[in-house]
Amino acid sequence: MRSSATAAALFAVTLAGCGAAFAHTLTGGGLEQGPSFAAGFRHPLSGVDHVLGMVAVGLWAGLNGRRALLIWPLVSLGMLMLGGTLGLASVPLYASEAGIVASLIVLGLLVLARVRPPVWAGATLISLFALAHGHAHGAEMPLAAAAATYAAGFLLASGALIGVGVAIASVGANRRRMVGGAGALIALAGVLLAAA
Repeated sequence: MRSSATAAALFAVTLAGCGAAFAHTLTGGGLEQGPSFAAGFRHPLSGVDHVLGMVAVGLWAGLNGRRALLIWPLVSLGMLMLGGTLGLASVPLYASEAGIVASLIVLGLLVLARVRPPVWAGATLISLFALAHGHAHGAEMPLAAAAATYAAGFLLASGALIGVGVAIASVGANRRRMVGGAGALIALAGVLLAAA
């Protein structure tokens, strides 16, 4: 019971730390102030869409365990970096915002249903969603930010969010109910963002 309460508190604190709207509303004109690393670290935490997307990756990886527990987070971070690079270079990625919202709905439902695909299939799906997330963030990088240090902060924060999902999936006697509930909330948030 205590570990389930800890997981619920961890999830609530994570959500409380993010903004109420999309993380992808900045336009890159130096709107984020401060050193590049700090700005990069703050940006993924500034919106519920990215926070929930990364937590969902961690939840799903934690549920699947074994190789997925290592491969899926690494694939996610690698594709975030690739997408960020494309966004920074102004290479268009059509419907990236739709991909971000879809990531919440799909990953949330996969967590809720406790789907256990082959590792390569999960990695492929995660890579597509992470590419969309990364592209949006790269396109919004403040002009004054140094790309390498901004990316380091962004990836560190994203990795920490994935770690929160893994931690939630790993604790609690009521783990099945806790993780299923988190998946349902993430999918619901995706539906609400799609309708907004």
